[in-house]
Amino acid sequence: MSKSIRVAFCGIITALCTALMFLTSLIPIATYALPALAGVLLVIVVIEMGVSWAWPVYIAASILSLLVAGDKEAAILFVVFFGYYPILKAIFEKISKKYLSYLFKFFVFNISMIVAFFISIRVLGVPQDSFTVFGMYLPWAFLIVGNFAFLLYDYAISTIVMAYYQRFHKLVAKWFKVK
Repeated sequence: MSKSIRVAFCGIITALCTALMFLTSLIPIATYALPALAGVLLVIVVIEMGVSWAWPVYIAASILSLLVAGDKEAAILFVVFFGYYPILKAIFEKISKKYLSYLFKFFVFNISMIVAFFISIRVLGVPQDSFTVFGMYLPWAFLIVGNFAFLLYDYAISTIVMAYYQRFHKLVAKWFKVK
């Protein structure tokens, strides 16, 4: 595959990620879903082009998301976690010991969510009351619940990778004349 075709392919994925992040201004309840979906698009780049091509796509989509996304909290979530996690997942899945792979995955998730929390509070000015339920301040409880959601997200990405590889990889390879 020529370099110009690779750049064009990565440009299309970057544009799709940015479009999904732009939709956060039109669909305000999708603060978590659209960044997660935009991140899943990077799986295609990892499969077709490799990890080294996925990082520039992530960086470009992150910068554009910060500029065009209406929901800045969603943009922060994309930048801080959802955008690069599919790339790291490909790296972590190569670890032969599964427990180490999951340990690294959960470590990255938890650190990322804590960073996103503090950026949301300190930079974006999200009121701390939004993390209060029945008068109790519960960010740690949200993090624990988030770990279960992350486990489902990780499983979903694995399922999407298998489905993509079985159904679309040959078509994309043929379209772009990849051997």
